[in-house]
Amino acid sequence: MEHTHQYDEQGKQMCCTEEAKINNTADALIKNSPMKSCSCSGDDQDQHANDDSHDHDHASEDGNNIRLFLPAALSFVALLIAIALDNYFPQTWFTGWVRIGWYVAAYLPVGLPVLKEAVESIVKGEVFSEFLLMGIATIGAFAIGEYPEGVAVMLFYSVGEVFQTLAVKRAKTNIKTLLDQRPDEVTVLRNNQTMTLKAETVSIGDIIQLKAGEKLGLDGELLSETASFNTAALTGESKPDTKTKGDSVLAGMINLNAVSQVRVTTAYTDSKLSRILELVQNAAAQKAPTELFIRKFAKIYTPIVVALAVAICVVPYVFVETYVFSEWLYRALIFLVISCPCALVISIPLGYFGGIGAASRNGILFKGSNFLDTISTIQNVVMDKTGTMTEGVFIVQEVNLKPEFNRDEILKMVNALESQSTHPVATAIHQYVGDIDSSITLNNVEEISGHGLKADVNGKVLLVGNFRLLDKFAVAYDIDPASIVYTVIAIAYDHKFAGYITIADSIKEDAQLTIDTLKQLGVNITMLSGDKNSVVQFVAQKLGIANAFGDLLPEDKVNKVKEIKARNETVAFVGDGVNDAPVVALSDVGIAMGGLGSDATIETADVVIQDDKPSKIPTAIAIGKQTKRIVWQNISLAFGVKAIVLILGAGGLATMWEAVFADVGVALLAIFNAVRIQRMKF
Repeated sequence: MEHTHQYDEQGKQMCCTEEAKINNTADALIKNSPMKSCSCSGDDQDQHANDDSHDHDHASEDGNNIRLFLPAALSFVALLIAIALDNYFPQTWFTGWVRIGWYVAAYLPVGLPVLKEAVESIVKGEVFSEFLLMGIATIGAFAIGEYPEGVAVMLFYSVGEVFQTLAVKRAKTNIKTLLDQRPDEVTVLRNNQTMTLKAETVSIGDIIQLKAGEKLGLDGELLSETASFNTAALTGESKPDTKTKGDSVLAGMINLNAVSQVRVTTAYTDSKLSRILELVQNAAAQKAPTELFIRKFAKIYTPIVVALAVAICVVPYVFVETYVFSEWLYRALIFLVISCPCALVISIPLGYFGGIGAASRNGILFKGSNFLDTISTIQNVVMDKTGTMTEGVFIVQEVNLKPEFNRDEILKMVNALESQSTHPVATAIHQYVGDIDSSITLNNVEEISGHGLKADVNGKVLLVGNFRLLDKFAVAYDIDPASIVYTVIAIAYDHKFAGYITIADSIKEDAQLTIDTLKQLGVNITMLSGDKNSVVQFVAQKLGIANAFGDLLPEDKVNKVKEIKARNETVAFVGDGVNDAPVVALSDVGIAMGGLGSDATIETADVVIQDDKPSKIPTAIAIGKQTKRIVWQNISLAFGVKAIVLILGAGGLATMWEAVFADVGVALLAIFNAVRIQRMKF
């Protein structure tokens, strides 16, 4: 029995284990995406997409797109000859069974695959499929002697299928490009000898030799003094990124200059690029509410239309005195052709898939099409300060310690304790003090959320954090923290105030552009930070952010977001996705900065911005808005045209030609509109 994916009301895929989702190969993503085929019954598009039959992407594997048009071309030539013999060059022999046989021969190249699909769909329980509708309509046309129209409807439908194939193939280009960034083989240096190995067989600690122009296959640490890399595949940023010895380099980066050496630090399957691919892969399984609605709608809509078509054919017999069966059957057949919901079932998921692809090209990863929908209506962006609007790279400005304490001893102890933290402050202190003194023994190390670090050193308590930490442990101090503009790290040893270290951070170069653009989009901006309030206000004033709050604990941030949500307004929170997990969970969209630097970020956030640039926040909103606009344009186009032609068809004012336009024509217009987002610049 075929497996049918199940989704909850939020569009989250409920079935299949996470392992099963993650273990799908790149080829499976390309082959089995929701746009792969159009099972227009809407009953289970994914189920149909997983079959080898009716594969919208079957020609892309060998690259011979011309073969796609061959059946339609044969049918078209045979149809033209038949029409010519019927109307322009009449022949005595072209009558009766010869004429019928000719039209049947013209019909078979394009009709047989569709009829086969109709039978297979019925066997699987999908009775009211697009293939059945097209089969009934065209065979019915033959039954009432409308041979040219019967062939023409199936011919144009077949051509429409080919163009759908090409459109879907183009929409997948960005994802394919991303998948192609990971080379299968790498050059490994062992015992001063180079050897070529499969990337998945390389071990952690192996040294990769990377020539100019080569792509890195695994994450690692640069051993060469310096190297320049193209990181466009990962970040969407075309500007070369220069790395120095000891820096992290990631799979998918392209070496631009001299031969470089990289020590592997992560297994092939655990690389950042692998995790990104998993994220993009799973995004297709996360449906937007609009997409889920259309799927459910098509499931109900198609049987109703079939019933109406039967009614159009039969009911007039009771009410119309001059009832002619063939005339009303023709109207019913037109109604069936028009009713196919292919334009909706194909173009809508294609639009969302295109939005995810466009975002990936810009270094933004959406975990599902539902987040494209949500971010398009965001009214408030709440952001952290450090690492979001500022560089998150702190530099020690001043060390102010009490004379009764040994400066070197205190700094070494602080450096040892801060080594237990991943906070940027710890990095700044380490860079200032130097190597960690291994002779210092730390006991009972504790990280107090929103306050700092505590440990026992030489039998005495060492506190390193903000002044709230000192207040918590009733340590008196003789300075006013508010009088210091910079971020302050307070130090207490043996329950005595030892002094403080000031640290400064710099505002990101595109932070001002981000704020200005968000204001133009009509989005309200709030900055929340656990950092010192005077520092937060200084940054907020410089950037023009009216609502900014500092000295906040994690629960304080939650309360601030709750206040906004209490006004029934949507909220996107931008942060690191780890320390602010409660706020991310509460917000409508959680956006993580610096996804390439944190595995946990990729796991927790709804949207991941890969290059740390806050200017990608309004870009993500713009992509969401454009995607939703295109989706609703397609819905309006499909419903509008179909409604008009359905009415005309039922009234006998539309022929099969108008029906073909209402089905295949509208589907193609909707698909071409959906793939427009692939060419847009944001």
